[in-house]
Amino acid sequence: MGGILSILANLFISTVPTVIFVFALFVIFNRFLVKPLTAVMRKREEETTGAMARAREQAAAAEEKARQYEATFQAARQEVYRQREAARRSMLEDRQAALDKARQQSEALFKETQAVLAAEVAKSQKELLAAGESLGREIASTVLGAPLGEG
Repeated sequence: MGGILSILANLFISTVPTVIFVFALFVIFNRFLVKPLTAVMRKREEETTGAMARAREQAAAAEEKARQYEATFQAARQEVYRQREAARRSMLEDRQAALDKARQQSEALFKETQAVLAAEVAKSQKELLAAGESLGREIASTVLGAPLGEG
């Protein structure tokens, strides 16, 4: 048994430099390669995640802007329709007012013309009556042979 222990002790002593070397390599490898590489990868992941988050925020902002533009466009369209409808109503009112005015003028002209015609008819009737009386007197004076007195 003593031989086995001495072999194990010699084996242990001969492996100590290898273990120290492996441990030193592990520390160097970890310090100069793994940690910087991990830091770079973590930084890249953060940048990528940040960029994706910014992209999502920008997409949401763009969507909001698009909604606002659409709402503004819709409001402008409705305003144009409202103005167009107001202009149409105004035009119809103006046309109706013009028609009413023309109708009133036509009626006034018609009444004036009727009055003028009635006056002319009355005048013509008086002239016809006077002419009829004068003609009757002439006929009577011709038939009777003597002039008749007037009135």
